[in-house]
Order: sequence, then C-alpha cells, then structure tokens
Amino acid sequence: MNDEVTKNDKAWKRLFDKYNILDAIDRDGYFQIYAAQINEFREARLMTKFDHKANLPELFSKHNLAILPITRGSYIISRFDAYKEIEPIDRPVTKVAFPGYLESINYESITSESIALNCAYVSNILSNFLEDDDLLPTVNGRMKSGCFSYFIKAKDTSVKVDVTNAQIEIDGGYEGKKILALIEAKNFIPDDFIIRQLYYPYRSWIDKVSKKVATVFMIYSNGKFSLYEYDFANINDYNSLFLIKKENYGIDIEKITFDDINNILLQVKVIQEPELPFPQADNFERVINLCELLLKSELTKDEITCKYAFDPRQTNYYTDAGRYLSLIEKYKKDGQIIFSLTPKGMEIAKSKYKARQLGFVKSIMEHEVFNETLKTYLKYQKMPSKDEIVNIMKRLKLYRVNSRSTYERRASTVYSWVNWVLNLCKIN
Repeated sequence: MNDEVTKNDKAWKRLFDKYNILDAIDRDGYFQIYAAQINEFREARLMTKFDHKANLPELFSKHNLAILPITRGSYIISRFDAYKEIEPIDRPVTKVAFPGYLESINYESITSESIALNCAYVSNILSNFLEDDDLLPTVNGRMKSGCFSYFIKAKDTSVKVDVTNAQIEIDGGYEGKKILALIEAKNFIPDDFIIRQLYYPYRSWIDKVSKKVATVFMIYSNGKFSLYEYDFANINDYNSLFLIKKENYGIDIEKITFDDINNILLQVKVIQEPELPFPQADNFERVINLCELLLKSELTKDEITCKYAFDPRQTNYYTDAGRYLSLIEKYKKDGQIIFSLTPKGMEIAKSKYKARQLGFVKSIMEHEVFNETLKTYLKYQKMPSKDEIVNIMKRLKLYRVNSRSTYERRASTVYSWVNWVLNLCKIN
C-alpha cells in the first residue's frame, strides 16, 4: 500500500478517535479542527491538501468527507460537496504559433505548471481563450485570502463557512483591460479538482478590482493545453460553479492524417503477446501523461499515486499499460518499486508532437488485438462492438485473460485506445 497514504490514514484514524469527529459531524453538521491538533500526529501541511478525490484518506472517502481551510491554522470537516469533475474536450485543437525569437523557453519540453503557463502566455493562448489582447502577468504565488463567508452543500443541508485569512495560492494571474484571470494549472490529467482552488482566489479578488474576475483551470499534457473557464452564479455559493467554455490549444501542431495511420498499419510488425497483464486503462492520454512525468525522472509507485491524483489501483493499471507497450520498466530499489522509461519510451516521449503520437500508435499496433480491431474498423468504416472485440481477443488467446467479465473489461480498453488513434485524425 502507498506509504504516504498509509501515514495519513493512520494519523487521521487517531484524530477521528481522539476527537470523536464522526459523532460531532453527525450532531453538528461539521467539525472544526486546528493545525496544532493535527500536528500532534502528523504535519498539518501533509494532512490537509487533497486537491483531488483520489488523494483523500480512507476515512474521508468512506464517509464522503472533505476538509476546507478557514484560517491560516484551522480547518472545517464535513460531508461537503467539494469537488468538480472535469469534462473532456471533444473539439478540434486550435493551433497557435510560438515566438521564434525566444530561446529561454522550450515549448517542446514543458516539465512544470509554471513553464506551461509561460508558454500559454507568450503564444497568446491565454489572450485568445479569454478574448483579451492586453493581458499582462500580475499576481501569483501564496497570499492571504482576506475575509469572506459562503455556503456549501453538505449531504442534505447547507453549511455556512466563515473564512479569515486562509492561505491561498494562485498559479498565474493575468490582468487585461477587461478582466483579471486567475489560473489553476496542472501538468497531469486529473479526473476532478477541489473547487476551493478556484473559489477562494475568486472571493479574494472579486472586491479588489472593478473588472470581471475570470477563473480558469488549465491542463497541459501531450503538447495540448486544455483550458476551462468557470464562473459562480452566486458569489456566496461555493457550489454555484458552472462552466462557461472549454478549448484545446496546441503550439505548431502538425496535422495527422488517416494516411499516416494506415502507413503504420501496413508497415508495423506484430510482436508476440507479452506475458504481462493485458491493459485495463481506458484513458490513453493518461498513459502518455505518465510517460511525460517519467521523462523528468524515475518515480516510485508511491510518488505516482500521491502526486498525480491516481488511486493505488489506477497506478497499477497505468504503469502496467506502459509496461505492456514496452514504454515503461519496473524494478525494485532499496525495497521500493521504481518506474522509469525504457529507451523506446524515452525516444517517443522526447519526440515532437506528430512523431510522438505516431510512435504511440505504432506501439499500440504492434499488438495484434489492437491491430485487428483497427483493421476491422477500416474495413467496415465503423467501430466493432464490444462483443466483436471480445471475439477477436478470444481468438488470439491473451495472457491470463479467461473469464467473460475480464474479457469485457479489457475490451473496453481496446475500444478506447483504438478510438484514441482514430481521433488523432479528427481533432487535429
């Protein structure tokens, strides 16, 4: 089990027992806890930052709890509806140019949220998305929230929360003639985010400027900038968040055609099926994102789970998928499981956008199940059904896939990955 998660789980279990937290929540609707109390068992900084549902300790997940800061040293726990799921963006990628004279920033090697934000700014992605040509970087970093109150859903009721100078962090703030945009940036692909990351900065600045305050969530992965603009229908309602618009952008992305995909099918040599778990990882973009993260450095299983909004099962699924494609290798070092890129994975991950995508396509098509499924699509001009994919899988006798339910779960991955390949031609 994840060591970091285990430490948090154990410490929170002791806190819940000592202060009868669940009883207090059932009685009062919430429980207020102080950093000094948390520090008795483990550093509060490590015990309270759960940006995604997958990060929550076991007790929180089991009882549908969330924790929110209310001052610099205190927090409130309840059955809060605190998170927002992220919608996929099934739209063409808007292509933008990068200033040719810049030498100090490399858009083909973006390894942090700050570099991603700098690239989005200098290539005019932000000004295009926010429809303001006069944006300039102004505020960022850690600061006090100021004082405000709000209501938040908590199971069948609503809880009033009073905030006094809690710590907030703004990844990027950009002001133009019409707006102040506050941006939360990620260089991995989460399933959701805690609304607090947008709401607290929004409340902190809404009364300080006369212009509109725009809240933006930005994800950078695989050469693509995915931007989401949100607003709050009611300034005092944490849960009134709604999506205004969403767009994908790419810098100097070269178009991928069906001919490119077909040429790989014609030339690729199918390899012998590896004696590894058949992939159960439907989102291929997350396989790519994992390779990008490993391009920076090798990571332990615990680090992948803790830092990148995976739960332990997802870590297994996506690292196994990378190993199946010969992109990722796994070994033990000092008693820990370590993952790193193979030479093949390194070469693909370092490539420019088009070569990288086609490198991943080739890695998928080297496996006969995926190869046959794509050929079936091209023959009949429609995706095979899940049942048809199961029949292909049974005919090819996959490693340790036996039961009908296992075939069906794995068929979902085949269906998703082949769709990812096909969408390369549609969304570029």
